[in-house]
Amino acid sequence: MAIGDVHEVDGATDLFYVDTGMYDTPEYGAVYILDAERPAIVDTGIGTNYELILDALETVGIAPADLAAIIPTHVHLDHAGGAGFIADETDADVYVHESGATFLTDPDPLWEGTKEAVGDVIEHYTKPKPVPVDRIEPLHDGATVDLGDRQLHAHHAPGHAFHQLVFHERDDAVVFTADAAGIYIPEWDAIHETSPPPGFALEGVIEDARMIARLDPEILCYGHFGDAPTDDRLSEYVDVITAWVEAVAEKRAELDDDEAVIEHFVAEHDISEVWDEEMTSGQIAMNVRGVLHYLDDREA
Repeated sequence: MAIGDVHEVDGATDLFYVDTGMYDTPEYGAVYILDAERPAIVDTGIGTNYELILDALETVGIAPADLAAIIPTHVHLDHAGGAGFIADETDADVYVHESGATFLTDPDPLWEGTKEAVGDVIEHYTKPKPVPVDRIEPLHDGATVDLGDRQLHAHHAPGHAFHQLVFHERDDAVVFTADAAGIYIPEWDAIHETSPPPGFALEGVIEDARMIARLDPEILCYGHFGDAPTDDRLSEYVDVITAWVEAVAEKRAELDDDEAVIEHFVAEHDISEVWDEEMTSGQIAMNVRGVLHYLDDREA
């Protein structure tokens, strides 16, 4: 699969995703396209190369002018950074959890926080464009996004971030998982942890994964990356994220130096076999910082 490629989601109707080439890395960032009566996209990428999403709409037969809904699962910039750019190129409204709306209408604080969280990886991002206030449709837990011939049911999933929603499309038993079910690595058919600061909380992440399991989906659509049959992946993620937090906690107790803990896990990882080394190191460091922040909060 190459950057910009558009793929159908197996087992779903008129559902596609495009590889956005996030961080110049194939098979890391996906934006989903629903060719519904009211066409929609789920997530928007980081804003860089947002034209790939507009091109993907054309590829599946949707004129950008016909796009009705832009639906970021949460306002982290790897999922919502393109919202303002795509809104500017279309007439679509932007549906987002009510607690995240102000981060899209005034993205400067989010931009500054992202620079602090991701470090040098920020060079891959584009500073987000504000979404006009009158284009925002705030959502709450239990809300429904009506796309005409199908509906997306919103479920609050705050373990990864307080503004995160997952969306359930019941007809095809699809859940758009945001980051609530981890990162899927197609090349390895494996689940990888995600635990960025400051919102990560282990107990919440576990509850979110179990909430998705109760929805009984057949297909999981990962923002990172692509679709996969549900199988045992949700329980697998509970095991993965629990082991990850325990490993960071044990290494912190051993080294008693947070920077040394970060350096240890950056040096130890093997994910650069599938992702870019620079990007991978930045992501691992960010995930360690998120666990360290969570451990501090838990002790407090």
